[in-house]
Amino acid sequence: MSHTTAQISESAGDPVPSLAGMAAAPVAVRAPPGVASSGPIGWARKNLFGSIASTVVTLLLVYLLASWALKFLNWGILNAVWYVPDLGNATDTSACRNVQGVGACWAVVTDNYRIMLFGRFPFDEQWRPAIVVLLFIGLYVASGMRRFWRKELLLVWVATLAVIGVLMWGGVLGLSYVPTDSWGGLPITLILATFGLALAFPLSVLVALGRRSTGMPAVKYLCVVYVELIRGVPLITLLFMASVMFPLFMPAGLNPDKLLRAQVAFILFAAAYLAEVVRGGLQSLPRGQYEAADALGLSYFHKTTFIILPQALRIVIPPLVNTFIGFFKDTSLVLIIGIFDLLLAGKGVLALPAWQAYSTEMYIVLAAIYFVFCYVMARYSRGIERDLSRSIRR
Repeated sequence: MSHTTAQISESAGDPVPSLAGMAAAPVAVRAPPGVASSGPIGWARKNLFGSIASTVVTLLLVYLLASWALKFLNWGILNAVWYVPDLGNATDTSACRNVQGVGACWAVVTDNYRIMLFGRFPFDEQWRPAIVVLLFIGLYVASGMRRFWRKELLLVWVATLAVIGVLMWGGVLGLSYVPTDSWGGLPITLILATFGLALAFPLSVLVALGRRSTGMPAVKYLCVVYVELIRGVPLITLLFMASVMFPLFMPAGLNPDKLLRAQVAFILFAAAYLAEVVRGGLQSLPRGQYEAADALGLSYFHKTTFIILPQALRIVIPPLVNTFIGFFKDTSLVLIIGIFDLLLAGKGVLALPAWQAYSTEMYIVLAAIYFVFCYVMARYSRGIERDLSRSIRR
């Protein structure tokens, strides 16, 4: 029988596969119809509902989040008090006391937002720091758009920062002079973060290059001592040194502004940490990049500017932005030396007897402000990293 089947197969010119070969052949398993294997649904099936245990944990977390969101909806919106009547020299907070424990009292923010945002700046002149905040946000937005990445953007930065200085200090163009002791709120936070990181970054690049220098050992050891010394000291210590100890070593009658001293301490501290990030990018480049630049006969300046630094900075974009975010949040430490930043302005509102019981609402709003700035920086860095990875693949 089998001999006859083999003869028929050979005569037909189409060999019949054996049963063993058929059993060994892989069989493609298709997903059931209507079940997505990719996209958000596929990701959820794989990561959230891949097993019984993960499904139970997912459902439990969904229940907890939903119950928390419902409680926050009732507390923060439905039962909340948004405004309280103004009685002139006094504030009637009876409406907030009536809902305490059941609803939020956002009136602590709506009734004191000027103190939060502008601190002790003269009330009639608070339009000036308001414009300063808008100018800072405009600079951030313009710098985040690739089509504006030209040499003119640097001139825009210089001109805008000069305008910011005129608006905050005054004393010219008919503006009343306001000393830095009266500055406060969100402009102080943005000034410390923007000037600090903008000046610390180029300094960090120079320190990183100096630390990797082989032809100038004195510069190398000086950079090493600077980085290790600053990184071994907490920022709070530097701020105390700048605020309390530094004036003791100055001649009589010469006492730099407290905000300026804090800004310099912040710049030196940030530059030391950023220098280590940049140095990591320089070390990660293969030796062939340096040898290729030397083979082209490029000078040290051109080799570093056009070949080494662009690649090194592209590699360390995520840790750079992470450091930026950390130092933006560290600006709140200046409250320890009495600088009236955003956080201290919020604490100043809570020091008022009428609002002492509503710290939760105040800190939620302050945290939301910090979160918005940090989240935008993180998203922007992710976009740059994605665009650079696409250009590399091309």
